[in-house]
Amino acid sequence: MAKKKSKREYVWLECSQCRERNYRTSVSVAEGTPKLELKKFCKRERAHTVHKIRRK
Repeated sequence: MAKKKSKREYVWLECSQCRERNYRTSVSVAEGTPKLELKKFCKRERAHTVHKIRRK
């Protein structure tokens, strides 16, 4: 049996202040999905900052 193609894609989460890519996560590729913004801990800033999606 053939494997089904996944509707998920791996992306990097980039800090909005220092522009360092700190986390990697999978997101749904479906149409109409809102852009992901999370408050995560940034090692360089040593604080919780907003992280946004960046694709390579």
